[in-house]
Amino acid sequence: MHTFQLIVDEFVDNSENYTQAVDLLNNGEIVAFPTETVYGLGAVATNEQAVKKIFAAKGRPSDNPLIVHIGTVEEVSLYTTNISEVAQKCMEAFWPGPLTLVMDVKPNVLAPSVTAGLDTVGIRMPDHPVALELLQTLKKPLAAPSANRSGKPSPTKAEHVFEDLQNIIPCILDGGMTGIGLESTVLDVTLETPVILRPGGVTKEMLEAVIGPVVEPSLEQQKIESTPKAPGMKYTHYAPDAPVYLIEANKIAIETAIAELKPVHKVALLAPQNFEEIEADYYFSFGNAHDLEQMSASLYDALRSCDKTDATIILATATSKTGVGTAIMNRLEKAAGGKWYSL
Repeated sequence: MHTFQLIVDEFVDNSENYTQAVDLLNNGEIVAFPTETVYGLGAVATNEQAVKKIFAAKGRPSDNPLIVHIGTVEEVSLYTTNISEVAQKCMEAFWPGPLTLVMDVKPNVLAPSVTAGLDTVGIRMPDHPVALELLQTLKKPLAAPSANRSGKPSPTKAEHVFEDLQNIIPCILDGGMTGIGLESTVLDVTLETPVILRPGGVTKEMLEAVIGPVVEPSLEQQKIESTPKAPGMKYTHYAPDAPVYLIEANKIAIETAIAELKPVHKVALLAPQNFEEIEADYYFSFGNAHDLEQMSASLYDALRSCDKTDATIILATATSKTGVGTAIMNRLEKAAGGKWYSL
């Protein structure tokens, strides 16, 4: 299968490119498209055969549920039941935006593979002109995980999608680099006290300002959940080819670790600016250590850059778990499988 890329620009008439993408989706194909978080790999969420193509293209485990993307708030009631006051408040405050709400699924509407056998479904309305134009032109829901091979760093550029899925999927809508760079926050609103199943751009503090107390389990607590209700809860994710180890953002500790590793390893260092003088074999910057939004936007690109080197080990510096830093650390901990480099 040949993969073609269609350039879309919010300031140019792209109607023909959207028509091509919509035709593919209506014919049961899968299409990659940008959102404000990462690129998604979409299939019409009511078409079981189309949804199964997502799992095949990504090599994704079948018990890992998919998030459904919609183009208007009014569509929520078509696919969910028991929409709570908390859910309504979240939609009013954060949609369109990087927040997925896990709600009770309406029976026999969505393709079975979307929910992976659960009685809940994650729904979100993305805040990206390309995603919204696609959804509103299609007038159907799209099941869409990140557009990458399962377990790899998520794509924040069309070229990342092409690297992973060329000749596997038919089409990529290229809308440039995504903004937030980390997947959406996933919030389970079926519980008495809402629970964050995956941290993202909408933080615990932002949610609590709107709906009151919210539970945010640690990564270890999440692992206890045997049946994942949201993507990214059960399997290793976001990992480049070489093993990743977390390390504190301390220059002396990093220099000591690299000195230990260099006799037998090619070392890549992922760290904020001002660490470039450390003599790693490769250095990739997260950006300004005090700008967590910039770090989140560049994280996956930095992880992917390691795969273009001959690095045999990757050291990634930790950041504070405040605001979106919680989401950054969640992704780094999963990329490292929870491993820290110990001196």
